[in-house]
Amino acid sequence: MTNEQNPPGGALPPEAPEPAPAPAAAPEEMSGRRRLMAGLWPPRVSRAQLVVALLLFVLGLGLAIQVRSNSDNSALRGARQEDLVRILDELDNRTQRLEDEKQRLDAQRTELENSSDQAEEARKQTLEKERQLGILAGTVAAHGPGITLTISDPTGAVEADMLLDTIQELRAAGAEAIEVDGVRVVADTYFSGDAGDLRVDGRKIEAPYEFEVIGKPQDLEPALNIPGGVVQTLEKEQATAQVTRSEDIVVDALRPAEQPDYARSSPQ
Repeated sequence: MTNEQNPPGGALPPEAPEPAPAPAAAPEEMSGRRRLMAGLWPPRVSRAQLVVALLLFVLGLGLAIQVRSNSDNSALRGARQEDLVRILDELDNRTQRLEDEKQRLDAQRTELENSSDQAEEARKQTLEKERQLGILAGTVAAHGPGITLTISDPTGAVEADMLLDTIQELRAAGAEAIEVDGVRVVADTYFSGDAGDLRVDGRKIEAPYEFEVIGKPQDLEPALNIPGGVVQTLEKEQATAQVTRSEDIVVDALRPAEQPDYARSSPQ
């Protein structure tokens, strides 16, 4: 049996080399969803794409507002066919009145140009114009066909702005002279006070409020009965409006002729 020989000099035998570390496990392959998220986020948007997106958003918002405005705020939405026909008739009547006025003025100009005595013709036209302006200014009495409008207010709910809206509707329908409870209505007429204590041009008036109106009855009455108009507004406040047509309405409440402080007539 042989003995193992020691290395010279009594040195220890060399240590065995350490085994190499095991290679790290390969990362788990990403799923399809993670690859999709990695491709979409963070977003890579160019400046041109951002501008286009902003323009499309503004355009869509504008279209949405327009559609909603047309669908919700239309005063004629849900109106009956006969109401729509009446509104169209009123517009046609207003157009016809303007056309008649144009023809009348053209005829006056033709008469003035063709008259042998232009000075006399001009004087006649001036007097006629003075009469017309006197009616509008309330300085002369007037009579003619029209309507009487009586507004009853049993609950005291009629406000000053409702009576003012009534005047505006009548004027738009061609009213030429108006009187309210003995007060002549002119260009600067105003209504004031609270419900149940109303005043017209500072003069107290009481219900039932009576409007004497000169104009074409076929135009005046339908104007008050349009959907959402004067009559429907008053009915919502438990007030009633009664319209009576007449062939001769008298408006004889007068306003004093006021001289302007600064304005003077011009030769031109």
